[in-house]
Formats: sequence, C-alpha cells, structure tokens
Amino acid sequence: MTHTATPTGRREQRDGARHLVLTRTFAAPLAAVWAAVAEPERMQRWIGTFSGDPASGEVAFRMTAEGDDVPVETYVVEACRPPHHYAVRSRDPQPWREDGTGEPMVWRLVVDLAETDGVTTLTFAQTLDRADAGEIAASVGPGWEYYLDRLVADLDGTGADAVQWGEQYHPGMASHYERLLGD
Repeated sequence: MTHTATPTGRREQRDGARHLVLTRTFAAPLAAVWAAVAEPERMQRWIGTFSGDPASGEVAFRMTAEGDDVPVETYVVEACRPPHHYAVRSRDPQPWREDGTGEPMVWRLVVDLAETDGVTTLTFAQTLDRADAGEIAASVGPGWEYYLDRLVADLDGTGADAVQWGEQYHPGMASHYERLLGD
C-alpha cells in the first residue's frame, strides 16, 4: 500500500478552539470500523492498545507501532457513544516533541463515525489551540496521516505493516501542517 499522496488534514474551529481534523472513508460497515478504533485487540493491529474499562472513565493506552519504548499514558474518557463517537484526553500533560521537550500539553482526541450506504466515514480531530500549534501540527499531523493510513490498510485487508513510516510523512507533510495550524 502506498501512503496518502498528499496531506489530508484541515483546520476547523470547534467550540471556539482550533482543531486539526483528518477524514478517512471505508467500504466497510460502521460496526467493523468501530471495532477497529475501539477494541484493544483490533487497535493493536494499526496503532496501539489500551487496558482498563472505558466505563470506569480512564484507560491506559500505549502506541505499539512505534516500538517497545513508548510509555503507557492514561487517558480520561470524556464521551463514548458506540458505535459513533468517542472523545478522550490525556490525564497528565506530556512533552510533545520526540526528544521529550516542548511545553507539556494535554492531548484531546475525538473520533466520529457515520455510515451511508455501506460506506463509513471516520473523522478524527485533535485540539491544537495553542500559540505553538503550527509547530506541533508539523510533527503530529504527519503522524496521524501515517496511523490513519495504517487503519485503512488494516481494514482493506492489505495489513497495517504494509504502511511504512518514512520521509513521505515527515518531513514530507510537515510544512503543510505548520502552515495549516500556524498563525
């Protein structure tokens, strides 16, 4: 599978805050896409896994596609309405740069799913309403493209491992995202 040819992310204002938003469509029923984004065993195939019961209000999430050195992070479940919507935020502010620097931030992520005539649309949003949003987006935007491409490959039967991280994502898409979210 090839990577997304061009960056797909866009900027949206939601509830007065700036968001990075990406969309993917799947020739799959809503239930299949929901399972891929909400069940730990399925998530592990393309991004990571969580442990704990979302009904408790918190889960422990770890990205597994980046290797074994990625720490476990606690996410607070802000909303969960299967099979259409969930929203989470990291409990503890984290540095956002790969080198562990950058003013710590709370990650707020939203996934919305809608099905029309057997085609399911996933809309992913991350709140980036900070002065350094352009710099953050230059880093995380390409990363979300990569992970969503892995999700597409998982659901279309190609397999997430067919999508390889490389320069086509970063630095290839970084300037798009920096301009998109920068002020």
